[in-house]
Amino acid sequence: MGVTGPPEPVMDRDEVDRALARLGAEHEAIETSLLALQDHAGRRLLEGAELTGTTKERWSTADASITLLWAYFDAYTDALRSARDIRSRRRWSTREDLVDLTELLRGAGITVAGSATAAANAPTLAGTGRLSERFSLVELVERMNELYASSLDMVVAADAVWSALPARIDLLAAELQRTRQLAHSVGVRPGEHPAGDDLERITRTLSTLRQQVVSDPLAFWAPAKGSSAPGGGRPDTTTYDREARALEDVRREIDAVLTVRQDAETRLVRLRDVLSRADRTLAEARSARGEVLAKIAASEVPAVSGPPTVLQEQLATAAEYRRHAQWHRLSPLLEALEEKAEDELLRARESLTAVTQPLAVRAELRGRLDAYKAKVARHGLAEDPFLIERYDAARRMLWSAPCDLRVAEEAVLRYQRAAVDLLSPRVPEQGGPTDRRGPHA
Repeated sequence: MGVTGPPEPVMDRDEVDRALARLGAEHEAIETSLLALQDHAGRRLLEGAELTGTTKERWSTADASITLLWAYFDAYTDALRSARDIRSRRRWSTREDLVDLTELLRGAGITVAGSATAAANAPTLAGTGRLSERFSLVELVERMNELYASSLDMVVAADAVWSALPARIDLLAAELQRTRQLAHSVGVRPGEHPAGDDLERITRTLSTLRQQVVSDPLAFWAPAKGSSAPGGGRPDTTTYDREARALEDVRREIDAVLTVRQDAETRLVRLRDVLSRADRTLAEARSARGEVLAKIAASEVPAVSGPPTVLQEQLATAAEYRRHAQWHRLSPLLEALEEKAEDELLRARESLTAVTQPLAVRAELRGRLDAYKAKVARHGLAEDPFLIERYDAARRMLWSAPCDLRVAEEAVLRYQRAAVDLLSPRVPEQGGPTDRRGPHA
């Protein structure tokens, strides 16, 4: 700034008046902006906060920049006042007055003296080792605009984070406290249930997050890409959002436990009924097996297992959990028991079906034998000695104990074939009723 260019052309009175009007309006706008920055809630919070990390470093620079801004503004104000004083001396300014005004309004003769701290921390055009700088009014305004934009950007970003995150964290912490109380009432506690451990972790994370947001808000600021406007960006809520989702998952888990508490008795009654039906079905299968072994010979009859004592023990454990309000343990146990009980009932029914299969086969053979006897009777062959002999042989086998199903089935087939042989000639051909045995049949 010490070296100046060629002397500026001397301004005339009209140029001076227009320049003073423009600079006056500019001065008023700058003063309004600086006062707004001085009164900004974010700046006041930054002044009184115990800062750390990125925010501490940037606030040190911004605070020095704001101090330097006021020094620049004071120099600007003094230069403008001096120019107005010279212009107001006389209505028609002399050439000497116009030369002085040209130097003030266009020259680089404005010296700004700053403190050592401001010069060390704030970025200045002359470097950090200088305690004074020389500017023209245009350069001084450009410099103030730069410092104002960077300082306002830092203040607005910190204020935006402080306005958004701590209040949301506090609301989430209050919801967390209510969830913890509800979890404790249903037995969801740290070390006993995963949801209880999650609540402890969320509590620690939120506490740490709030401390970090208060002391270092700029660590949670995401600048907008490509934006040059002060405060362009948004608070980074990644950690907060993750913990909010985790708390919602825990709430759903606790709701499931509460649902178990509300319908536990109904589900236990239903479980007892399913297991009771399975036991009765197995008892019926065991009884049927004894009957099959007594009445059916030469047949493979599968063994029938006893009632599942493990499921009964688990059912008793579930009832114990309900009596002691251990809902977090009852919930998974009931789900597993309901699935196992249905499987056990299906297994009992399959066992009964397998055991009674020989009796079903015997019943089917008896039905087939009687059906052919009725058919023979309808055709007037009930008294046929050959058929009576075959029928009596099959009936004795089917109604005697033990019954050999293979031999009995062969006897039924012999009777069936004999009946078919006798009935076949009586079946009329297409075109009219004819008798293949001749006219004397």
